[in-house]
Amino acid sequence: MTQHPALASGRAAVVTGAASGIGLAAAERFAALGMKVCLADVDAGALGAAAESVARIARDPQDVIAVPTDVSRADAVERLKERAYAAFGEVAVLMNNAATEGGGGLFGDPGRWRAILDTNLWGVIHGVQSFVPAMIAQGTPCAVVNTGSKQGITCPPGDTAYNTSKAGVKVVTEALAHELRNTPGCRISAHLLIPGFTFTGFTRARGVTEKPAGAWTAEQVVDVLLPAMANGDFYILCPDNDVTRAMDERRIRWAAEDIIRNRPALSRWHPDHQEEFAAFMAAKE
Repeated sequence: MTQHPALASGRAAVVTGAASGIGLAAAERFAALGMKVCLADVDAGALGAAAESVARIARDPQDVIAVPTDVSRADAVERLKERAYAAFGEVAVLMNNAATEGGGGLFGDPGRWRAILDTNLWGVIHGVQSFVPAMIAQGTPCAVVNTGSKQGITCPPGDTAYNTSKAGVKVVTEALAHELRNTPGCRISAHLLIPGFTFTGFTRARGVTEKPAGAWTAEQVVDVLLPAMANGDFYILCPDNDVTRAMDERRIRWAAEDIIRNRPALSRWHPDHQEEFAAFMAAKE
């Protein structure tokens, strides 16, 4: 399989939220490609175990480092950058994947809101602002992958803080792509990873110990990510075992057309539009 030019043996990747789930699966895949990998996560204990797993895959265990990092803190992300560059001399892939689970209702605890936004949104902003100028200066093919969510696009009610954080990630990543393609000599691509229902540490935290039938594994998400990067895709929209890409596309279209058609906000969940939405989803184009 043809790979994105940043995904080359001997080059270096930095992955946040790498102690489990999609971040760990990506780190393992990068190592299998012969890349050097810097894993970052706020959970130092789980991070150490993850780094050992990745080191067993790497061509040389010395090519894998672990840096406990709270991405909500700009100074911590700056230290992460310094450690990665000191160890590897460059960064070819930055994967801003770290996130915290939702639970921030509209009128919920402001502290919970801040925690979600600080990690999910500011963590991505800190990663972009710390790493990308140095990556541009390298003058080499590179890639930035930011992990978003379908909830940041269709915004289902009930988890407003999480939706807000992931909507922000979408906006930041779109702006990054625009900035990079308008920077002379820049050889960096930006990608918004949009996973479907995935069995990760978040799922386990809710007491689910076995993968639900409808969920994908983190490895399946990475199976979609890598060829999409090679194709130059910006929006990397993943299905799962319950939701096809066609279903996602229609849900996203419906959400966008709330504005165009001047429907009530979040009309997908509005009782007056339930039948219309059901018919729209069932229709064949």
